[in-house]
Order: sequence, then C-alpha cells, then structure tokens
Amino acid sequence: MRELDRLFERYLDRAWRQAPPAERVVFLRLLETEDDRLWHWFMGHDTPTDDELADLVHRIRSLPA
Repeated sequence: MRELDRLFERYLDRAWRQAPPAERVVFLRLLETEDDRLWHWFMGHDTPTDDELADLVHRIRSLPA
C-alpha cells in the first residue's frame, strides 16, 4: 500500500540512521507483517500484541510529516 510505503520512507529518512540495533531488528520484523494488519495498526484500528512492535508503530506514527 502506498500509504504504508510513505510511512516507512519517513521512518527510514528521519530515524533509521540514529536507531539502535535493537530497534532496527524490530523494524525488519515489522516489514514481515502482512499489509492488512499493518494498515489496521497504523490507522489506529488495532494495536500489535507485541510491545516492541506497538512501540515502533507509535514512534513511526508520531514522526512529523
């Protein structure tokens, strides 16, 4: 989905370089998630049960446009 791509691009442009290795691992796990589930998480309709994923989703959603 194009909207998800934009969110991920924003994260990569603004946060990836400074992200600690553990956060990078979580981001790579996030990329393995199916688009429908990601869409629900990023639109706020659902929350990941995994706390690390939930924290990263929140962080990405909070990045300025």
